[in-house]
Amino acid sequence: MRLVIIGAGFAGMYAALSAARLRDIHGVLPEELEIALVAPQPTLVVRPRLYEPKPETLTAPLLDVLKSIDVVYVQGSAESVDTKSRMVQVATAKGTRKTLSYDRLVVATGSRLFRPNIPGLAEHGFSVDSLDDAVALDKHLHSLANRPAVNGRDTVVVAGGGFTGIEAATEMPARLREILGRNATPRVIIVERNTAIAPDMGESPRAVIEDALRKLGVETRLGACVASLDESGVTLVSGEHIETETVVWAAGIRAAPLSQQIPAERDNFGRLLVDRDLRVPGVAGVFATGDAARAACDDEGNYALMSCQHATRMGAFAGNNALRAWTLVRPVRCSRPAGSARWRWSVTSPRRPSRRSTPSGSTRRGPSVPPRWPPPIRSM
Repeated sequence: MRLVIIGAGFAGMYAALSAARLRDIHGVLPEELEIALVAPQPTLVVRPRLYEPKPETLTAPLLDVLKSIDVVYVQGSAESVDTKSRMVQVATAKGTRKTLSYDRLVVATGSRLFRPNIPGLAEHGFSVDSLDDAVALDKHLHSLANRPAVNGRDTVVVAGGGFTGIEAATEMPARLREILGRNATPRVIIVERNTAIAPDMGESPRAVIEDALRKLGVETRLGACVASLDESGVTLVSGEHIETETVVWAAGIRAAPLSQQIPAERDNFGRLLVDRDLRVPGVAGVFATGDAARAACDDEGNYALMSCQHATRMGAFAGNNALRAWTLVRPVRCSRPAGSARWRWSVTSPRRPSRRSTPSGSTRRGPSVPPRWPPPIRSM
């Protein structure tokens, strides 16, 4: 039997850790239940911090971690999913393709920056969506020191006033002073189409955010939209033109395209609708997690945000519940002998506890009690 996890971000990594832990707790051998993780690289990119200097350092290797918990790493990009035959097609770095069958699937493909068809955005816009994007922005910022202090050289426009936009904007004054000198007078402007900053965070934290922006000298243009970009700067729909050589696009994200191949309902962000166990309703054997899933946080209509803070816990839940959904253990029967206050558990066709080597060379025994999966972890 095989559990396939697509994605090595926070949700995918935690799904693998959680599933491997549950498998180990109940003495199921990797040869009986394979856990495979599919990703282009065995690397965790610390995406929430890519707005910081030296983004190339914000990665962590995963290969040794996966080996130590007996998770098989499959290098490549998942190109297609056939939920009827339960097959995933993977494109390898060498240009070949392989097909991977699954019994249970966890879709942890994350999200991508939403880039609308705005004139000049592709040519003149930067982002911190991926490691490569963040490295390109960092190089661009350092190149400003070699340019004359004219034409908005010291001005940065950040399009989007959500999580990423606020983080990128509040980091910019210090980054620019570090590059251009302490006497530089950087100007940072957030352009947000909503009438309030941090529209998804609610009113409670907004006053704190607004106060922090004022103290850092970060300006805002609320209820404003970007119409176009060119070499001279940004033009807003209102007609205002802001001279700048640096535009950071952070105006929203969408679920990665692979989620479109799952025949199920999705929300406006492309996230798969899931139940409280993070199953995709109507699609047998498929779970979704992290930014790929629209998961309820309560019964009042609140849903998990597309953030790594939510992804870590959702990933752990999905990995646990994907294995919990399997009938891997033999039936457990209970009885209570006459005159005894204790219940006695027995397993039909009992399995001997497993004993296998750990990475340190020591041995580890499986449980001495009948293996029983715990109840699924729910998303609220």
